[in-house]
Amino acid sequence: MTPPDSVGPNTRAVHSEGDGEYKHRAVSCPIYQTSAFSFDSAEVGASLFRGETQGFIYTRLGNPTTEALQNTIAALEHGSSALATASGMAATSTLLVGLLKSGDHVVCSHAVYGPTRVLLERELVRFGIRSTFVETSDTDAVRAALEPGTRLLFIETPANPTLTVTDLAACAELARARGALMAVDNTFASPYLQTPLDLGADVVVHSLTKFINGHSDVVAGMIVLRDRDLHKRLRSALTTLGGTVDPHQAWLVLRGTKTLGLRMAQAQASAQKVAERLRGHKAVAWVSYPGLPDHPHHERARRQMRGFGAMVCFGPHGGYPAVQRILNRVRLCTLGVSLGGVETLIQHPATMTHASLSDEARAAAGIGPDLIRLALGIEDAEDLIADLDQALAEG
Repeated sequence: MTPPDSVGPNTRAVHSEGDGEYKHRAVSCPIYQTSAFSFDSAEVGASLFRGETQGFIYTRLGNPTTEALQNTIAALEHGSSALATASGMAATSTLLVGLLKSGDHVVCSHAVYGPTRVLLERELVRFGIRSTFVETSDTDAVRAALEPGTRLLFIETPANPTLTVTDLAACAELARARGALMAVDNTFASPYLQTPLDLGADVVVHSLTKFINGHSDVVAGMIVLRDRDLHKRLRSALTTLGGTVDPHQAWLVLRGTKTLGLRMAQAQASAQKVAERLRGHKAVAWVSYPGLPDHPHHERARRQMRGFGAMVCFGPHGGYPAVQRILNRVRLCTLGVSLGGVETLIQHPATMTHASLSDEARAAAGIGPDLIRLALGIEDAEDLIADLDQALAEG
């Protein structure tokens, strides 16, 4: 069944795969692990290739398992359609290559996933595509950066890893006034906590690897679109570039999606408790979490999101030597660079996920040498706090 628009996100996650009945009346979507699909006749095959008949031809072009995942994420994001990709960067790359041409200009968040910035700064510039990086949480800075040739405003909010929060509705209005599209990387919030299309965005991208899949066992991405015409353009780019998702990956993510709300609720409850504990710890110099009242964008996050998320960043007294000591002393928190799984992960962006950025770019984005990024999992908060306490202890 396809649920009505009035249902909540947990119901959407379970019941939005599509209207088709699976063979043998399977309750769970099967894995259609096939590269190609047979045709009833030569005439049907030709009709499929002409686009006159709906159906499956070749898994790079479409697959029933992948389609079920696309339907589910589109429903969660309140989009018209979606395109599943082999990774989060395949989603971002397809979006940028599919939309932009030589001479186009992009405005992008300073604090953004490291490879996204590398793609814009080092790769697309070779094809005549310019980018300007600004603090998009400052709406005036966004306004000043937009040019007549700006084709795309690309925002990540909450930002990776600084957790600054951009006013999406205000930025969407600025982009529309310039005739530009606005894309939002919604990986940190997930559609359980934030639906950017409702706030004026044209496109949402995800690393499904993270909270949506939620089990640290698959790499995948997604593009969700408001407009079906834009879907046609990006689908053509995706199938030509070949960055489509494997059916088994799609099935794993689809299974994880069904528990997104339950996992996110637990993880963000722990994030709130951990952030409050860190804020009062004598070994901690600063804490950034949108759920703390002293976060500069706390009220904006309250208005724009349905929760404050499961990411916390903090800086210890003592700078980078203290960072190293903490990372080497944690026992329950896992030292690793992903996020959104059932286990809590801790890492140092300046030397890990954002190491490829220049010193100047990291400084402009607010990614200092003392910044530790903590991605909360579903463990009991008290156990995580105890682990951090022992890692922060003197001696």
